[in-house]
Amino acid sequence: MKYKILQTFRELFNEEPLLFNAPGRINLIGEHTDYNEGFVFPAAIDKSIVLAIKPNNSKNVRLHAYNLNETYEFYISDFQKSEKAWANYILGVLNEFEKEAYLIEGFDCVFGGNIPYGAGLSSSAAIETVFTYALNHLHQFQIPSSKLIKMAQMAEVKFVGVNCGIMDQFISFNGKKDKALKLDCRTLEYEYFDIDLGDYSIILADTLVKHALASGEYNLRRQECEKGVETVQKIYPNVKNLRDVNIQQLHELQKHFHETIYKRCKFVVEENQRVQNAAAFLQNNMLESFGQELFKSHIGLSQLYEVSCPGLDLLSEEAKKMNGVIGSRMMGGGFGGCTINIVKSDIIEKFEQKLNNSFFKMFNHKPEFHKVRIVDGAGTLVVN
Repeated sequence: MKYKILQTFRELFNEEPLLFNAPGRINLIGEHTDYNEGFVFPAAIDKSIVLAIKPNNSKNVRLHAYNLNETYEFYISDFQKSEKAWANYILGVLNEFEKEAYLIEGFDCVFGGNIPYGAGLSSSAAIETVFTYALNHLHQFQIPSSKLIKMAQMAEVKFVGVNCGIMDQFISFNGKKDKALKLDCRTLEYEYFDIDLGDYSIILADTLVKHALASGEYNLRRQECEKGVETVQKIYPNVKNLRDVNIQQLHELQKHFHETIYKRCKFVVEENQRVQNAAAFLQNNMLESFGQELFKSHIGLSQLYEVSCPGLDLLSEEAKKMNGVIGSRMMGGGFGGCTINIVKSDIIEKFEQKLNNSFFKMFNHKPEFHKVRIVDGAGTLVVN
């Protein structure tokens, strides 16, 4: 991908650019906990966005999206939300630099990648991350990474309109090869855990159902969690977020909740505990116990948080029936995208065939499969 992006830039602009890279991510466990100030357990993967960029000594910005073969131009001092959805992730980043009074010069760029779109692997966060990282590098602003991460997140919240948590941008910046990162989304303290799966591999099964978080369901879940916190605060005024609630308190207060709000809160409280459990199991090489937490997470996401869909449920259920699969769950915001599966390496072909057959019978098309490796976060690439 790097060479395709580089060659396209040379053809379009007849210049030599700098190259940057930011990965997509998997989340081993800890879904919808980030915006509840809870815990998540992501890792950066070998699916990424590559950016070729060079200042052009003008006030004009020329963006080219390689995968879509689309171009968008505007003046750096005069831009607004675009009808091209992809451009808004970049415009949002520029908006954050402008709000912070960092002066950005005009530039030309080509970007593209191999992160499957709509699969829940955070292609949007990778775009925001690579542009934030690159613009800081190009202009030598020396903005600390903690602030860059927040700027990348706010690009999506304030400009794109998806009220996302900080996990995706955080891991895209801070990923490390062969390590998962347990992140406290309140304090932003984090800890790395070695991923040593031995005879197992991480396989993503993509339903090819495209989710659209901005459609409202994601933001609705946030509102439901906030209503749950308001209910808890009537009895426990020191509670600031679902992060502060334990399962005993929730059971005690169940009669005060609307049924739907209770289910949402129950999932988040239990999922936070599953993150802690999973990290400990992984650290102690208790892989089967680790995988059981993934199975439990999927059940909660499907039945309590109600962000799964028939395709995701089928993939996880079929995976669970197979010997050699020790964990499976839907991953990402929901309503489509993929499942993450921990699969014995010597049965991957059999695993894919079984899921293909079951899925095709139900939906008349086959899922796509991606074996992923754990890699480093955003950085500069060598041009050669």
